[in-house]
Amino acid sequence: MNIRVWVDADACPVPVKNIVSKAADRRQVETVFLANHWIALPPSPYVSVKLVAKGFDVADMEILQLVTTGDIVITQDIPLASEIVQRGAVAINPRGTLYTPDNMHGHLVRRNRAEEMRAMGFQGGGAEPFGAKHTQAFAKTFDRALTQQLTRSHQNN
Repeated sequence: MNIRVWVDADACPVPVKNIVSKAADRRQVETVFLANHWIALPPSPYVSVKLVAKGFDVADMEILQLVTTGDIVITQDIPLASEIVQRGAVAINPRGTLYTPDNMHGHLVRRNRAEEMRAMGFQGGGAEPFGAKHTQAFAKTFDRALTQQLTRSHQNN
């Protein structure tokens, strides 16, 4: 079982793209960035870009078609993360949140509540700007998840 890393890349911060690309090279893990526009990435035999059509959730649907148990998906999309977790793969937010079966319901409830509030005209403050602490949190979570998945993969081969 070879794991892959899938990145929902359209809104993915550049520092996260760099961390994932470097890890793919260092750990020799196939990594695919899905986006509806071309993105620049360092040259690597392990990293590729898959262009998808523009449109709502197009990249998400493509990821759902491609992901398999044990893969890692980087996404800010909470409903996509929920689907990924249900399929036995790992989902991580670019800010370093690891989505799990135990915490996924809470994330969905908060996301849906925020959607309802916006629909009623309430303006929230939104998330704080992406910064160094988020980059560090992501790097730590991603490295831990990648190590765990690679260990499981090698044990199953």
